[in-house]
Amino acid sequence: MSWDISLSQIACVGAFVMKFPLSTVVAREKIGVVVTDIQGDFTTWKKGTLAAPGTDEAFIKRIETATLLLRRNGFLMYATQDWHPIDHVSFAVNHPGKVPFDTIQIGNLTQTLWPPHCVQGTENAKVLLDNNIFQAIIRKGQRREFDSYSGFRDDGGNDTEMHAILQEAGIGKLVIYGIATDYCVKATAIDAVSRGYKVVVIEGLCKGIGSETTAQALREMRAKGILILKEIDMARIAAT
Repeated sequence: MSWDISLSQIACVGAFVMKFPLSTVVAREKIGVVVTDIQGDFTTWKKGTLAAPGTDEAFIKRIETATLLLRRNGFLMYATQDWHPIDHVSFAVNHPGKVPFDTIQIGNLTQTLWPPHCVQGTENAKVLLDNNIFQAIIRKGQRREFDSYSGFRDDGGNDTEMHAILQEAGIGKLVIYGIATDYCVKATAIDAVSRGYKVVVIEGLCKGIGSETTAQALREMRAKGILILKEIDMARIAAT
């Protein structure tokens, strides 16, 4: 793995400082990166229907810069993408008398209802980063009857192809960031741990829906043994 990083590249990240102490980095195993749900409907930049606060153009550009830098330096890159049918169970409009953020019971599951978002084939369902960055983009939430926060499975327990793809690539450690900290980042990270991956979440490259739920998500992830970093610190990632 090459660690070819110029000062000008690091400067491009702006206020988001990356730590790359090159002399201390040892590549012990293959590391994958999962960038979660960087889609128009989750951003204020694209006036998304379910935008997380702080997801303006500057934030997305910071995500892009970090992602390109990691790819250039040998990480295997993956993304998740919400990809819902128009009649998806999580959309409040599909439940007469309900409004977004109400909850309903579906069997033994409590379902939060959302505005329609990331509808298959729509402009704001697209991943906002150059899709050529990624080895694979894993779509989730395609079954109308189940929501899907995790990149590994939906709420009904149906697996995506994520685990199989990562296993085929020989990946043992994952760096995860994106939208939203308290939903898809958390669910993907915790499911990754349950499948045997070592996991690092980059808090500074995530945005959450709510401050309280985001703080709780960070506590839950730490309790599962997930390393939470404010910024990309290659020495700590390598040592995990």
